[in-house]
Amino acid sequence: MKAWTLVKYGKPADSLELRETALPEPGPGQVRIKVEAMGLNFADVTAVNGFYRDAPPNPAVLGYDVVGTIDQLGEGVTSPAVGTRVTALTRFGGFADYALTDWRAAVPVGDMEAGKAAALATQYCTAWFAAEDRVHLRRGDHVLIQAASGGVGIALTQMAKRRGCIVYGTAGSEDKLKFIREQGVDVPINYRKEDFFEVIKKARGKEGLDVVFDSLGGKPFKQAYKLLAPSGRIVGFGAASRFKGGIGIFNDLELVSGFGFYNPAFLLMESRAIIGVNMLRVADNRPLVLKDCMEQVVDLTLKGELNPVVGGEFTADQMPQALEYLESRKHVGKIIVKW
Repeated sequence: MKAWTLVKYGKPADSLELRETALPEPGPGQVRIKVEAMGLNFADVTAVNGFYRDAPPNPAVLGYDVVGTIDQLGEGVTSPAVGTRVTALTRFGGFADYALTDWRAAVPVGDMEAGKAAALATQYCTAWFAAEDRVHLRRGDHVLIQAASGGVGIALTQMAKRRGCIVYGTAGSEDKLKFIREQGVDVPINYRKEDFFEVIKKARGKEGLDVVFDSLGGKPFKQAYKLLAPSGRIVGFGAASRFKGGIGIFNDLELVSGFGFYNPAFLLMESRAIIGVNMLRVADNRPLVLKDCMEQVVDLTLKGELNPVVGGEFTADQMPQALEYLESRKHVGKIIVKW
């Protein structure tokens, strides 16, 4: 089979090679997927740069999610059946024309557009687990979504509006502000021109926010926590602020110190919650929870209640360019690479 293989760390054009490798055989509980399209995630960019601790050692085949057709079942697996078109969370190994995954991480999608289907496995699953499983959004909640034009941000916006929330969202350009406004964000904030903390503090005063979804980490996380009302919840699922000035040990130190330190006694007194979300941990330890999340977002997308946005499509020979485009943060929505 063909697989984009990470052979060293650095820029995608220098670090990735398209190699011929042995066709993988599914083990017990696994399915093999003939891949139609590969989804890109910021974790892939982090891994290419050598700063993602969960990534396998080089030479490594990255890739979190794929869309394709089941072509072989491992021992003990009866569904999805051979020939079923699925979206799947692969937990690496997705940048290939065949991929393996646990049967519980592959959900039928019918003839759904590949880009939309790919967004469901990682971005929409993360958003659903955060918003519906961990937080339980309610009508009238005031919700801040950082990086609202990204894949998870778009999903969270759609889920929050579906629940009748008032949404504040950050983005870094006028085009992106227009986009998130069209997605339903009530108060778009250009973080390059405005301090989101001051904007929301002025708007909400002592009433604060009910929920914050934070993909930035570091100092923005600490600022957002200060905006929480009593019984407020902040959900952290990323650390994008780590890469604002490049990648290195000093960025890591700034990130860790920026988060701040929290005393559980104060959480008790204010009835606040700090929640961390990592879908790899969910996939490893709660595979049936992952399956439920995937089935929920697939069902709602097929019904038209959720609508993933495709931000770019590349061909397989353009994988390095696709990763560079993702790293540039000029896009909105999901980027996919098609075989």
